[in-house]
Amino acid sequence: MLLALDAGNSNIVAGAFDGAALIGPWRRETGRDRTSAELFAWLDQSLMEAGRKAREVDGVIVSSVVPALDAMLERTARDHFGLAPLFVGRPGVDLGLAVHLDKPEEVGADRLVNAVAAHDRYGGPLIVIDFGTATTFDVVDADGGYCGGAIAPGVNLSLDAVHRAAAKLPRIDIARPASVIGRATVPAMQSGVYWGYVGMIEGLVARIRDEFGDPSMAVVATGGLAPLFVGASGAIERSDRDLTLHGLLLIARRNGIAS
Repeated sequence: MLLALDAGNSNIVAGAFDGAALIGPWRRETGRDRTSAELFAWLDQSLMEAGRKAREVDGVIVSSVVPALDAMLERTARDHFGLAPLFVGRPGVDLGLAVHLDKPEEVGADRLVNAVAAHDRYGGPLIVIDFGTATTFDVVDADGGYCGGAIAPGVNLSLDAVHRAAAKLPRIDIARPASVIGRATVPAMQSGVYWGYVGMIEGLVARIRDEFGDPSMAVVATGGLAPLFVGASGAIERSDRDLTLHGLLLIARRNGIAS
């Protein structure tokens, strides 16, 4: 059984694979001071609730964009599962895709994993939008090559910035308002962030398609906040909650640690 861990700035998402069948996923806040014992306790409990046991895990793969967590993630695999983890992006790990960037070493592991998964499930060319701490737009060509993209502040970062910079504006949660014209402060803020974000999505998708030269490029959304925007715009055609975990499974298979 393969254990897949995707460590982002806001959340760690985990899942286990019995063959191609996904057990999970499970999500919790990242927590920069989290210990390997705490992480294992969460994983162990999650597996037990799914009717599985930690000792069944025979492979661990990790995608991390938080370098400060890497040592803890490695200790979790080695000390609690007795396994050497495969870290996406480290030397010797075969991703099975070409990276067409000026500085390939700078791209986040999660973006490459998403590209692998999206091309496997949907072909190409396509755009992957990942709604996380940042919102990323990644371009995958017809051959599965990673061509770069765009990075925008995440929705919650935008909300925090408005609250911090404007003394009279409260902290609010993101929500889809019923109308664009807000008739009080909170709905006006929600409209500005939500519908402004929809406008950004539509604008960037249109510009990427134009620059790439293919107006029919498919668009796939993933990430924790993706469901909030699916259906709000025709620019998003598909939503795939487990895209990153699927990519980790594919890379694990390619590197011989999963069946």
